[in-house]
Amino acid sequence: MLTIQCKKIKFDNVQAILFDKNGTLEDSEIYLRSLGQKAARLIDAQIPGIGEPLLMAFGINSNTLDHAGLIAVASRRETEIAAAAYIAETGRGWFESLQIARQSLDEAEKYVNQTPAPIFPGTLEVLRSLSTTGIKLGILSAATTAEVRDFVARYQLSDYIQAQIGVDDGLSKPDPALFIQACQVLEVQPDNTLMVGDAVGDMQMARNAKAAGCIGITWVGKPDNVKGADVVINRLDEIQIIE
Repeated sequence: MLTIQCKKIKFDNVQAILFDKNGTLEDSEIYLRSLGQKAARLIDAQIPGIGEPLLMAFGINSNTLDHAGLIAVASRRETEIAAAAYIAETGRGWFESLQIARQSLDEAEKYVNQTPAPIFPGTLEVLRSLSTTGIKLGILSAATTAEVRDFVARYQLSDYIQAQIGVDDGLSKPDPALFIQACQVLEVQPDNTLMVGDAVGDMQMARNAKAAGCIGITWVGKPDNVKGADVVINRLDEIQIIE
């Protein structure tokens, strides 16, 4: 077991670290903003006038993304349901509304996937350095499992990441059971596992699962986005191993 230090905060007896993906390892702001804008345009083409309210619901204002907003932190399923609720307000049936939302998001994803989000600077080096110590590493994301696997493959992280976990149709953040399941995959206990994420939901999930600690990262300099964190960092290389 290792001691991890961030700034003046130490976490003892750490065996594993779970990382969020969007906004933590992946610089996904432009990708997510483009996804929301494209989906809103596609839905607006079928239901004129709904585009602007949808963008507001997604957390998109002009070319600004709210990093605590719906499309930045929610699962794909939650985003579908939120969009479908706006569609249903126009008088369409619920199942039709869900279908429109799902198809529009599917098409929008195909469009934006042509320009994948980049990995944050220094991420590969930090994961490699942590991995050499024998600590177990995983990704626990609100993105789908397929998206997590694509991310790991694209940036050749499979040598370092031992658990690739997303949210599909089951549990979602901030349910602590999701964190506990991820720990089971890594064969570690929650109280020996750290969570690193950029959202309040990451902190709530890990804290309620009795994690070893919660490290909030805010590349965008907004500590309010990670309320509940034991410590807030601005770069991944602030995670230090104490020999």
